[in-house]
Amino acid sequence: MLEGAVATVTLNRPDVYNALNDEITFELQDVLKVVAKDENVRVVVLTGAGRAFCSGQDLKASSEQQDRSFMESLHTRYNPIIRAMRNIPKPIICKLNGVAAGAGCSLALASDIIVASEEATMIEVFVNIGLVPDSGSSYFLPRLAGMAKAFELCSMGSKVTAKEAVELGLINKAVRVDLLDTAVKVYTDHFATAPSKAIGLIKRMLNKSATASLDEMLNYEAYCQEIAGKTDDHKEGVKAFIEKRKPVFLGT
Repeated sequence: MLEGAVATVTLNRPDVYNALNDEITFELQDVLKVVAKDENVRVVVLTGAGRAFCSGQDLKASSEQQDRSFMESLHTRYNPIIRAMRNIPKPIICKLNGVAAGAGCSLALASDIIVASEEATMIEVFVNIGLVPDSGSSYFLPRLAGMAKAFELCSMGSKVTAKEAVELGLINKAVRVDLLDTAVKVYTDHFATAPSKAIGLIKRMLNKSATASLDEMLNYEAYCQEIAGKTDDHKEGVKAFIEKRKPVFLGT
């Protein structure tokens, strides 16, 4: 759904807590390609229909595929989604309206900002069925919560409440369920009128910083600043500052 500059992507299998089957994962890949190319979209909201955000892989559907390759499934279905979410030069806000389990937890963690209902929970449920975290969880969790806590969450399959997730630094904000839309709107209103090219560059820089040295980042900052400095939004920002008014950023 597109409303102004905000594209809302909803996982829509509420009868199975938005569990991920082949169809929904390929649809999500396609939708992310569309919003990435649509110049009218300046911010993306990812959420789930009904009471859950996403309960992870649809185990009933996968159990019907006797010779299923886990590696092939990840390379063709899940990994392209996570890469697309991190590479899209637009902020993705996860509206965490309910449980995020397994790959659903990974989808939330791959977002740029997570705003949760106080009733929402996150759980790296993989170990409970004898599997290991995938879809980026082993990358995101240690960077957000630290190695020791990440190991605990992954190896024990511990459920984390929204309040605990805020304290651990996993999510940005937890609010009452009736205030969730309003809390998300604070972010979408900001990004819908923000300097889009600068926001996209910031996302790229922070992605790179996870594995780069200080010298590499100093050079990359200079490279990105050169790009940002030549945008119309930079010129507008300076002009607005001099004229003592609020800038009108057009994303160019």
